[in-house]
Amino acid sequence: MTVLPDDGLSLAAEFPDATHEQWQRLVEGVLRKSGKELTGAAAEDALSTTLEDGLRTRPLYTARDSAPDPGLPGFAPFVRGSRPEGTSTSGWDVRQRHTALADGTADAVLADLENGATSLWLVLGEGGIPVSALGRALDGVYLDLAPVALDAGRDTEAAAEVLLRLYDDKGVAPRAARGTLGGDPLGYEARTGTALDFAPFAALAVRCAERYPGLRALTVDALPYHEAGGSAAQELGASLATGVAYLRELTEAGLGVDQTAAQLEFRYAATADQFLTIAKLRAARRLWARVTEVCGAPAAGAQVQHVVTSPVMMTRRDPWVNMLRTTVATLAAGVGGADSVTVLPFDHALGLPDAFARRIARNTSSILIEESHLARVIDPAGGSWYVERLTAELAEAAWQFFRSLERDGGQAAVLRSGRLRTDLATTWAERSKRLAKRREPVTGVSEFPLLAEQPVKRAPAPEPPSGGLPRVRRDEAFEELRARSDAHLAATGARPRIFLATIGSAAEYTARSTFAANLFQAGGVEPVAEGRFEDSGATEAVLCSTDALYAEQAEQAARALRAAGARHVFLAGRGDYAGIDSYVFAGCDAVDVLSATLDRMGVS
Repeated sequence: MTVLPDDGLSLAAEFPDATHEQWQRLVEGVLRKSGKELTGAAAEDALSTTLEDGLRTRPLYTARDSAPDPGLPGFAPFVRGSRPEGTSTSGWDVRQRHTALADGTADAVLADLENGATSLWLVLGEGGIPVSALGRALDGVYLDLAPVALDAGRDTEAAAEVLLRLYDDKGVAPRAARGTLGGDPLGYEARTGTALDFAPFAALAVRCAERYPGLRALTVDALPYHEAGGSAAQELGASLATGVAYLRELTEAGLGVDQTAAQLEFRYAATADQFLTIAKLRAARRLWARVTEVCGAPAAGAQVQHVVTSPVMMTRRDPWVNMLRTTVATLAAGVGGADSVTVLPFDHALGLPDAFARRIARNTSSILIEESHLARVIDPAGGSWYVERLTAELAEAAWQFFRSLERDGGQAAVLRSGRLRTDLATTWAERSKRLAKRREPVTGVSEFPLLAEQPVKRAPAPEPPSGGLPRVRRDEAFEELRARSDAHLAATGARPRIFLATIGSAAEYTARSTFAANLFQAGGVEPVAEGRFEDSGATEAVLCSTDALYAEQAEQAARALRAAGARHVFLAGRGDYAGIDSYVFAGCDAVDVLSATLDRMGVS
């Protein structure tokens, strides 16, 4: 029924409420115009989108789409936020990441803190800043004001000792220290395949619980599973299994469940799929609240979340587009209730970020907080039938995955048996197919590539720890193709070329010639649309026109191209025409087509 406003006046009061069935009939009419005879729920399903983890998003959500009660912000099950005030008082913590000291100084660290960053994430040891240089990295930093998050892998104990000594040397009271020591032995094992003794991490947790209430000793880092190609539910399930493993270890070391939960910070990835990211962070809090409830400490279930813009989505080609990706991801992290957010610089995939890239990364959060006022509303997505339903469905999928990991012995066991690696690889293989077919487009890489772009060069970043789960990127298959083209350009002075043989008027061929040019440029093949085939420098050609003109002229055009020297003739579209070797169309395996094309052209 129509809900009247407070003054009792409703402009819609004279109109009857529309029903779901009426909307479905309208959908049926639209589908009928496109040649699809579907009715009822089948018509609605035709407009649904399939996600990973068996989830589907429907085109319409209403009050019929019930979801579990999300509660209130700051109260169990903490779906709507870990604190009653959310981030409304000062925005989320803007946490900047550093893996090296430029020129051996802390200038970049101080520049971040002086220009919008509110905390630091320092990668130390292998793949980062030497532990011995931690004091230099924090030179000039007010440690009572700026929280520090360490990420030191197997060097966590040594790095923690240096940081705690710095607190003492700078006169920071133990109760004033803020941040995390970053111990994550299972995360390190996922990255490297090397198991670590948990005893030193447990000792750090006990020490923090007794003397440093503002410091958390452990980080449950879900990025290794995200970066290995895992789905949202797998990322959540693996983080739960890790968190439960740490609960067991720390309670055995003498801490209570509430004390143990206070020692954990969870790290998740935020992608450019904004609604899935929002739902993932809300689902993560619900799931962890359930774990602490089962363990007998429901009040300790307020999960502290550090969210990082996804490394998997960052591209090396046309890296400027990464600014748009990270902006959407940061928005989703903020709306989803993240406590701390790290925006990776747009040149993250190329090496060490420069000052401009770090500034843009900082300002992404600053603009969303200070100008867009995104943090002023607590859980702005709450109450959305779509978001609430997606949160509930994702939480259920993640819980089932978590239970399967526990049945197989827990997080350490599935890492060592290879079971988790297999699960993640299976998910990534399916996603790779969508990427190859451009069902999941990557702007600037698989769609709208710019062959003439000047490469962005950066100083190399330290090599991160390896030997465990792989690190994947969405652009990797197309990047390999482009690298082959670049090598050919360097060796011969020209890129491999393909001739666009158009038939008819511009109005008739432009749609498919644009499609073909876009497709082949994604593999580093330069399209030539002007002049004759003989003068193009190409060895292959693609016919571009309408189906009607193909029926009349495709075979004749193919013969003419072969007579002019074309070794392979494509046709943009579908069909079965004499003289055509291959067909390219929306949904074809672009990576397979382009790889075979480069092979035939002798581009190794």
